[in-house]
Amino acid sequence: MIQQLTKPFKEFFRLEAASGIMLLLAAILALVLSNGSYADEYFSILKKYIVLGTKDFGLKLSVLHWINDVLMAIFFFFVSLEIKREFLQGELSNPKQALLPIIGAIGGMVVPALFYIMINYSDSTTLKGWAIPSATDIAFSLGVLSLLGKRVPISLKVFLTALAIIDDLGAIIIIAFFYSGNIEIMYLILMFISLIILIMLNKFKINSFIPYLIIGIFLWNFTHQSGIHATIAGVLLALTIPHNTKVNKNSLLLKLEHNLSPYVAFGIMPVFAFANAGVSLEGLTFSTLLNPVPLGIVLGLFFGKQIGVFVLSYLSVVLKIANKPNDSTWPAFYAVSILTGIGFTMSLFVGNLAFANDIQYLDGVKIGVLAGSLFSTIFGYVLLLIFAKK
Repeated sequence: MIQQLTKPFKEFFRLEAASGIMLLLAAILALVLSNGSYADEYFSILKKYIVLGTKDFGLKLSVLHWINDVLMAIFFFFVSLEIKREFLQGELSNPKQALLPIIGAIGGMVVPALFYIMINYSDSTTLKGWAIPSATDIAFSLGVLSLLGKRVPISLKVFLTALAIIDDLGAIIIIAFFYSGNIEIMYLILMFISLIILIMLNKFKINSFIPYLIIGIFLWNFTHQSGIHATIAGVLLALTIPHNTKVNKNSLLLKLEHNLSPYVAFGIMPVFAFANAGVSLEGLTFSTLLNPVPLGIVLGLFFGKQIGVFVLSYLSVVLKIANKPNDSTWPAFYAVSILTGIGFTMSLFVGNLAFANDIQYLDGVKIGVLAGSLFSTIFGYVLLLIFAKK
């Protein structure tokens, strides 16, 4: 009886598109709550402070910051494990294979930023959001591709996955260098000492996660106190996790990636979407999208992404710098380039950092990200339906 009841849920979570669907549902629920009779409760809960420990020795953060600083540090840890594995033995380990998504990702980060800067160059405050349209959401974009099944060649799915991973790496670097606060030298020193200890654990081939976790918690706290965004601690911790490419079964990195995957896909990312997608649509008109912040984001995600990814990828193939994905056509490749404009998770995250001290722009960020991602989803999906193999 129980197996019969749980069978539909098990089949759903096996779907490639499942995590993207969960993200979408979480975002829709946030929009419904933030525009309904429970709007005040929704926003007040996110602002409520929770203390872990005591007043003198503990961590006091709002619910929103627990999600964006703590849970997202785990998300960045997971993403960085994926990036490390891809560079050691995945699609990015072969320079020839890695070249096309690397070139495409560079175009997909630079051109959207230029679109945003073009709209906001005259305002130094709104200009801080230049990096918002530069990232691709892996779950959403791959979820759209998976809905088309075998119509889309596996080579295009591999290309999009690799590009999104490189995009995330670029976003991590941008956050570290451009969206950190005032640096506290003492905590920065403690942070580096923690990192050195983690590197030593790796060098001594410690294959238990417990020591890494304990030092990682201290690393997170020191990073948080240092002025560098706390999620960078997740990145640094992931880089020190050992990976045995010869004996995959004993790889701590692969074990952690496998174990964390469902919690990140079906827990952390939907919770993040639920906490960050809520925006009041009262009084929203088409002219709202013409405000500098949302307009820059929409143009960056929808036009900047597809232009940057497709043009640089096309030129690299024509100039024989890289190879076009097998069994793919240029129209289908162009449709996938449009899907890279789905920037939901990382774009919202960067937006929160860019306007942490100017929260009056955050609604514009959410509207721009939602609109740009929606346009990219619809147009990319329709073009794939038309051009992908039947």
